[in-house]
Amino acid sequence: MTSKVKSILLFMITLFIIIPNYYEVSSLVQNNDIFFKNGSREEKIIALTFDDGPHPKETHEVLDVLNKYNVKGTFFVVGKHANWYSEPLIRAAKEGHEIGNHTFTHPDISNLSSEDIKKEIKECEDTLVKLTGKKPTLFRPPYGSYSKDKLGEIAKECGYKIILWTTIDAKDWKNPPSSQISDIIINKAQNGDIILLHDYATENTVKALDTIIPEMMKKGYKFVTVSELISK
Repeated sequence: MTSKVKSILLFMITLFIIIPNYYEVSSLVQNNDIFFKNGSREEKIIALTFDDGPHPKETHEVLDVLNKYNVKGTFFVVGKHANWYSEPLIRAAKEGHEIGNHTFTHPDISNLSSEDIKKEIKECEDTLVKLTGKKPTLFRPPYGSYSKDKLGEIAKECGYKIILWTTIDAKDWKNPPSSQISDIIINKAQNGDIILLHDYATENTVKALDTIIPEMMKKGYKFVTVSELISK
């Protein structure tokens, strides 16, 4: 085997290792005053977060389950979806759930200029203010992809905290069986975790929530919003 062939094979193996673990790797940034991937490890508190909505079906169903158990979640909203499906977003805000900014069109912002990133954030922010009457203070980059220094400066300028997630990722966006989603979270969640879920075309996430919440409550966990979690 020639050295060139060996190099190509090594490169391909590296891709197979890195790509499936992209979300986990991207969430390993340490907490500071701007970037957060978890809250206090001293208390049995957890934050459920939902990306990519609102959706006219799943967001309402997620809200129904959260309300059933008197739990508040944090929704990272895509601005264009909020324009399309404003009713579930307005409902979430009125029912006391936290609303975060997830850009307007859901691009990979690591490929954008600072000005284009600011535009994505501002357009989503304007939409959320128009629909909920409140400026969001939390931002989550789509795909967990970003340039840390660039996004950190933008966050400071625009008044945002960057919310990532703990390394647990049930990959519910692939809509696996609800039991798979719930088992991963119930068995791996720890104090202070920020749990990544989705409320856009993920019907099995709704089913999983109806297992996750009561089971974690039995373990003594309390569910809080992200802002509550990172303030501890």
